[in-house]
Amino acid sequence: MNEKRMQRISVEVMRELSDLLSRGLKDPGIHPLTSISRVEVTRDLSFANVFVSVLGNDKDKAETMDALNRAKGFMRSELGKRIKLRITPEIILHLDESIEKSMELGKFIDEVRKSDEQM
Repeated sequence: MNEKRMQRISVEVMRELSDLLSRGLKDPGIHPLTSISRVEVTRDLSFANVFVSVLGNDKDKAETMDALNRAKGFMRSELGKRIKLRITPEIILHLDESIEKSMELGKFIDEVRKSDEQM
């Protein structure tokens, strides 16, 4: 499959799942600071690797991932209604901690700058 088409479909899947996450899923187990950070579809469009970012503690992350895994079937059926593809990709969820790691790195850099200024 064409690389540009795969990217377009990935972006569209990400947009629709983000909308579904913010408006369509009413599970109390999903932490309010949850977002879809990126989506990668396979060449044959049979799978969509969905990377989920949860800003919270480890318990919040685990509860959110459990709730999202329970809702995967609903998410896939809604995705099929919103995006017209021959095959609706199966959703594979991954916890993405890159945002938290970048925030920690930013805090560390700020601390180093402050300690350098004090010297």
